[in-house]
Amino acid sequence: MNIRVALSGFCVISFFTLTSLGQNDAAPSIKPATMKAVCLHAHNNTPEAVRFDETPKPTPKAGQVLIRVHAAGVIPGDWKTRDGRFGDLSQYMPLVLGYDVSGVVESVGEGVETFKEGDEVFGYLSNGGAFAEYAVGSERELARKPPNITHEEAAGAPVSALAAWYALVQRAKLQEGQTVLIQAGAGGVGHYAVQIAHAIGATVYTTASPRNHEFLRELGADVVIDYNTERFEDVVDDVDVVFDMIGGEVLERSYTVVKPGGYLVAITSKLPQEKLDQYGIRGSFLATPANGKALAKVAELMASGKVKTHVSATFPLSETAAAMDLNEKGHTRGKIVITVQ
Repeated sequence: MNIRVALSGFCVISFFTLTSLGQNDAAPSIKPATMKAVCLHAHNNTPEAVRFDETPKPTPKAGQVLIRVHAAGVIPGDWKTRDGRFGDLSQYMPLVLGYDVSGVVESVGEGVETFKEGDEVFGYLSNGGAFAEYAVGSERELARKPPNITHEEAAGAPVSALAAWYALVQRAKLQEGQTVLIQAGAGGVGHYAVQIAHAIGATVYTTASPRNHEFLRELGADVVIDYNTERFEDVVDDVDVVFDMIGGEVLERSYTVVKPGGYLVAITSKLPQEKLDQYGIRGSFLATPANGKALAKVAELMASGKVKTHVSATFPLSETAAAMDLNEKGHTRGKIVITVQ
């Protein structure tokens, strides 16, 4: 994820005063348009580091869209940015957090042709800025929000649903009639993956705690494995595709259940080619790109009702820090969403 040095990344209140026109002529000060936003001031999890601030309202540049934010999704990337997992971003602070957004186009920059003022859009802002009343994003990062879903449902989807779509459709090329094992099926990415795999027509195996078994069956899972009492390799073998979102020991065990020539996708760590060769399988690590055209494919599935966002909790913008804390704890069913306006 890139961090852009732009107006939207600075949470400071700026006041500009006109130059005096004469010795006794004091010109009035001009206050630029401002907005509320959640800003990072330091790489730690304290009230001083993550603040609900007043900050200048951003202006779209060429190829950009200004969005009046209605909702923003919470993903692990938010608290990982907060904690410095993506590197030291101190030189850009204070900066606006948030990557998943849904809202209405307020204005567009030069050269934007896909969207116009008043359009409902959603997307993955690769440079952040979604935890705010207004955010700017590249035209290429956005897609039209399906009219039959809420902004909260749309805001949960961009990063997580794109990860599931890229993993199963683009990388593994999952086909109707094949089998897939989705690790952690009830989570943010997992619950989209279960639905996408079911829509494709695959037989879906997934792992989850007992409280999520009925939920996953309703989403289209054929077999739900209790990871507390069962080892998934004792239940399933020779699957066409494994999608792992856990890593560590679970990823190591996942190699063993992929059929020869099958595909393993992981989002936690890279897969050594020698390990893939050892098991005679294919595979790759997935870092989800921001891509409006791919998101439009997800939007089609959402518009048809084949893929839905399960929103487990909502928080107001002022309580975003608490929402990130909840996401960090894990074991959340579906998505956590910030309601903005």
